[in-house]
Amino acid sequence: MSSQLNTLLALSPLDGRYAAKLDPLRPHFSEYGLIRNRVRVEIEWLKALAANPAVPEVAPFSAVTLAELDAVAAGFSETDGEAIKAIEARTNHDVKAMEYWLRDRFANNAEVSHAAEFIHFACTSEDINNTSHALMLKESRDAAYLPVFDRVVARFVELAHLLADLPMLSRTHGQPASPTTLGKEMANIAYRLKRARKAIAAVEMTAKFNGAVGNYNAHLSAYPEIDWAAHNQAFIESLGLVFNPYTIQIEPHDSMAELFDAIARANTMLIDACRDIWMYISLGFFKQKLKEGEVGSSTMPHKVNPIDFENAEGNFGVSNAVLRHFSEKLPISRMQRDLTDSTVLRNMGVAIGHSLLGLESCLRGLGKLEANPGALAGDIDEAWEVLAEPIQTVMRRYGFDNPYDQLKKMTRGAGISKEALQEFVASLDIPAADKARLLAMTPASYIGAAAELARKI
Repeated sequence: MSSQLNTLLALSPLDGRYAAKLDPLRPHFSEYGLIRNRVRVEIEWLKALAANPAVPEVAPFSAVTLAELDAVAAGFSETDGEAIKAIEARTNHDVKAMEYWLRDRFANNAEVSHAAEFIHFACTSEDINNTSHALMLKESRDAAYLPVFDRVVARFVELAHLLADLPMLSRTHGQPASPTTLGKEMANIAYRLKRARKAIAAVEMTAKFNGAVGNYNAHLSAYPEIDWAAHNQAFIESLGLVFNPYTIQIEPHDSMAELFDAIARANTMLIDACRDIWMYISLGFFKQKLKEGEVGSSTMPHKVNPIDFENAEGNFGVSNAVLRHFSEKLPISRMQRDLTDSTVLRNMGVAIGHSLLGLESCLRGLGKLEANPGALAGDIDEAWEVLAEPIQTVMRRYGFDNPYDQLKKMTRGAGISKEALQEFVASLDIPAADKARLLAMTPASYIGAAAELARKI
């Protein structure tokens, strides 16, 4: 076999069947992405030491050297990553291999070579790793995940506006209920997702940089006069992260758990949406645009299956299974450190990847939807019993005894004709204007503020 992965042999569908769809996540969650961020953190740490006058052993770097350091971090390549992996094969330690590679990479730069012992100065591997993981999550969320999430929300908003006035019979407990509009149901989903999006974006990714057990032991042994907490806080914040000052050897991963829980909640909302739309397609409320050459069934030529929503539901479910394990496991570490988080964290791309696949499938399905006004009208026009609600509510206003029970006897568990319902309304002793309004009402017109609410989303 060649070193190039044959997607047919991939153990995970993320690197097999769905590989091309997840390319935006690879720079972040692949091992290359982890190594690239480690290199970036190590370089930024060396630059921060050089910029601190209290560390005279590391002279301030020239503009030329700073540019070279930045270029190595920004231009880190797969070839560079493979070189570090080759060193790791000898050292059997991934972070140490990266440190050795940096020494070799800048061997011809006198300024960096002079400060070579300050590469990884006073750091435990977890200082580098937790900072790298925080960067991976923050940057993948902002650059790869939320842009697709926003497109899904935008499509629901578009459907809400487009279908704002299209009446639809609701079903509570699966039974005919007060009408709504198809657009208002899309608006409900859009509103939930907007809140979910805000929660995902609001999670502040924290990082620690305080040594082997969180007390700056090594730092203070070499430079007891330096306020390392302040120095390292400024360093972490320069990377766009939030500094966690109180930790054991590892950053406790609480912010990770917050992010994973927020994404899981969004996944659950989207599962709910996919199932409802699946039902609307089943009821004929939505049709799906045909794609030339696409097959719905291997044996039934007529079928146009809602496969995109089914695929999305499945992927959101897999994502949640992994995310929930993350949020329950990662904040737990025995004493000052155990290594159970290490292998778990290598699967972040699995959880986010399945969620992203779900978003893409959902978006594809949403793009195929076409409302079917005829099916909606045929459904709602047969449900005159839903007008029992407004009739008994008006009767309550005018002091009728037990109007609910009167309408229940007429309608519960059975349909009622337009004529029978209007005959009942005509017999009521209520003001003429109210009687006329009830007589003019149809199931399709009894939609309350649904249309206005849908247009406001």
